[in-house]
Amino acid sequence: MYNRLDRAHRALSVILGSLTLFAAAIVLLGDAWPRLLPGKAHDIFAAISLVLIAIAYLIYQAAHRPPWREWAKAILLAFAFFFWAANQVWPDPHQAVIFNDLAIALFVLDVFLVMVGWPPSSSDESFGEAHGDSSTPDPAGPDSIV
Repeated sequence: MYNRLDRAHRALSVILGSLTLFAAAIVLLGDAWPRLLPGKAHDIFAAISLVLIAIAYLIYQAAHRPPWREWAKAILLAFAFFFWAANQVWPDPHQAVIFNDLAIALFVLDVFLVMVGWPPSSSDESFGEAHGDSSTPDPAGPDSIV
């Protein structure tokens, strides 16, 4: 049951991620051809993209069952996306700016936490960094450019 549920979570996160990419493509097409998305449609598709990727990421995390600190960080990131989405469609401009500022603060906090290595079990692999044995010298030498 655990493996089937795990696969279902992963599949659902990939499906939602794919829908997110589709919605984001529509937004970009609307940028290129503004008549394609009249009125608030552009903002709505942008907000949908942000909400879907936040939900997809939380489902992805659920499939991987991270420690509570990583869950907290994933929730923080999801809230950043939710606030950004709210900023896209909120009718009151002053409140929309507040949502935007909250999103910025949460994104900045998320990146800062990655930079300082919190939570300790978080891997920097999310930034595509290679992890290897740092005690082994580089065969090309310390001054090589790769």
